[in-house]
Amino acid sequence: MSSLGEAITTARRALGITQEELAEAAGVTQAALSRYENDLREPEPEVLTRLAPALGVTVPFLKGAGSVRGAMAVDAHMRKRATAKATTWRQLEARLNMYRMHVRHLMEEVSLRAQQRVPTFDPIETDAADAARMVRMQWRMPIGPVRSLIRWVEAAGCVVIAEDFGTTRVDGLSQWVDDYPVIMINLAAPVDRVRLTVGHELGHLCLHASELTLTMEEEATRFAAEFLMPEEVIRPQLRNLTLGRLHDLKREWGTSMQAIIERAYDLQVITSAKRTNLYKSLGNRGWRTREPLSDELPAETPALAQTISEAMVDKGLSRDEIATMAGFSDASRNTLFVSRERRLRAV
Repeated sequence: MSSLGEAITTARRALGITQEELAEAAGVTQAALSRYENDLREPEPEVLTRLAPALGVTVPFLKGAGSVRGAMAVDAHMRKRATAKATTWRQLEARLNMYRMHVRHLMEEVSLRAQQRVPTFDPIETDAADAARMVRMQWRMPIGPVRSLIRWVEAAGCVVIAEDFGTTRVDGLSQWVDDYPVIMINLAAPVDRVRLTVGHELGHLCLHASELTLTMEEEATRFAAEFLMPEEVIRPQLRNLTLGRLHDLKREWGTSMQAIIERAYDLQVITSAKRTNLYKSLGNRGWRTREPLSDELPAETPALAQTISEAMVDKGLSRDEIATMAGFSDASRNTLFVSRERRLRAV
């Protein structure tokens, strides 16, 4: 069971503020806040009414997040580089946990009827590539490249949130809350990397919902490779790889040239020496860090959270009412369920 102190701590970390800053904003001493966060003392009702808006949430949200079954501050599945700063990814992890709770809070009021669902598998019993093939079959996806990947994921009830992480060293995070999966992706990444990240995080959601393994990252990567580039279809196209051929395949499959090289190598279509030579060719042109064609790929833009919000607006709810239902203190703090501004029309 989560605690109120855990909820306060997670909300504060998500904002990237210190105990001292929150204490000042809420009109309490830092010593008192420390006791609240460590569950050594429970804040009085009048203190909660100051703490909640300082954190951008409602009192019911804080209390609900503090009593959720299981931990609120769970470790997120995360696609990050080894050089990513701990302070940065810990804040992103806290933001994901807050979004999970906001989704849960809203779904207590609104039912989401998804066309599909994100299935889960035992990673010990099910190979990652087999799991990817089964998901594609269950979702009745066309054979070949995945068009509009995020739309497929959202159609299965997964809320995808795109934000600028302020770093290029973390690509994405994911986790379940009750029956609702949530993925966060980095807006700063090029489209081909975003697609691979979404596939990677989908792999985590399918394979590691409850069973964690020592090879989780490798499994999620193998899932993404098969999901985005099915062996049966892409294998014949990977023979005789050249830079020109990699350009064509990137346009067709929507994945990076480096991911295509890795796919060819993993499927044993190219040798280790050929792989090395291709990477050298990319490096000589400066394409290891910034590949060409990425800007030409169709954008991957989340829409589910906005669609939910607009449906609620159409039912007559105000933006402040939607924010409150999702646990935000007011509409200005609601960064998740945001609808487009409706323009007045002449009638």
